[in-house]
Amino acid sequence: MTIEEKIFERETIDFSKLEPYGFKKSNNTYIFEKTFMDGAFKAVISVSPKGVIKGDVYDVDTGDAYFQMRIDEIAIGYAALVRSAYIEILKDIAHHCCVQSLFASAQGNRLASRLKEKYGDDPVFPWEKYPDCGVFKNPNTGKWYGLVMPLKLERIDKKKSGLVEVMNLKIDDQRIPQLVKQNGIYPAYHMNKKYWITVVLNDSLDDETLLSLIDESHAFTLGKHKKSSAINQWIIPANPKFFDIVATFEKEDEIIWKQSSGVHKGDIAYMYVAAPYSAILYQCLITKTDIPYHYQDKNIKITHVMKIKKLKQYDKNFLNFEKLKTFGVTAVRGPRSIPQKLAEFLF
Repeated sequence: MTIEEKIFERETIDFSKLEPYGFKKSNNTYIFEKTFMDGAFKAVISVSPKGVIKGDVYDVDTGDAYFQMRIDEIAIGYAALVRSAYIEILKDIAHHCCVQSLFASAQGNRLASRLKEKYGDDPVFPWEKYPDCGVFKNPNTGKWYGLVMPLKLERIDKKKSGLVEVMNLKIDDQRIPQLVKQNGIYPAYHMNKKYWITVVLNDSLDDETLLSLIDESHAFTLGKHKKSSAINQWIIPANPKFFDIVATFEKEDEIIWKQSSGVHKGDIAYMYVAAPYSAILYQCLITKTDIPYHYQDKNIKITHVMKIKKLKQYDKNFLNFEKLKTFGVTAVRGPRSIPQKLAEFLF
């Protein structure tokens, strides 16, 4: 791990703060330069459009990169002073231009934000000895539905190496043998492999697929009564830009749809159709799942589909986005379980 990676490991760049701090933008990259050690050295720090921070230190007299301060074995004496001063520059940037992150991986932080929005849950870090391990649990039952932790990749995949962040999730044991065949999903590390899986948080799987798996894991924390009354009802988004569900349902009552993890035959799906409708327009019954299907383009990858049958069609003003907000639905980016209050309203 480089000096920069270590300093910014738990930091997320706030791009709006870079230029006021002194960064200059060039071809979508932000550059900051500063001389230090009485003008003997110059630090050059760059921030990429994705928020990746890199840095170099140059000897002002020679113009050469001062690599000595990066090697622990020789970063003693004067080199150690240069290293220490450079670290202080990085820490000041982190303090003024970053927001502290919960996890090391970008995907882990995105998911944490989505889970806060969806369930109202923040991760807890219960182990002083393992400060990087975060647990998501249902506050009402105390049951876990996710464990995020750093892991050497070779511990779950002998063909790969490197430090990654992973998330353990509880899944229907009958689905696990099929799931672990997918890229980025493994039998659980350090937990019961019959009921848990380990997912690598390096964008091997897109956020929506992971959120569907998390929904399934979260379902195990709710108990039988809630599971039967709420977990089997879903809000599923449909984007008319990619598929005209309205025109299709005018012609036929049963269609195929990209399958989401955690959704089963017999579940109810409320189809939220995005702009220009921005409303739940259909109540559907999921009549069949786990149908093999292969399709991929720049926007989507599909390996399995399900069949959904139209049961009801609603007026676009019946459950538009503004009304959904009153039931606690503030975003519909991917399949999500329906809030209990909304379930009671619909029935």
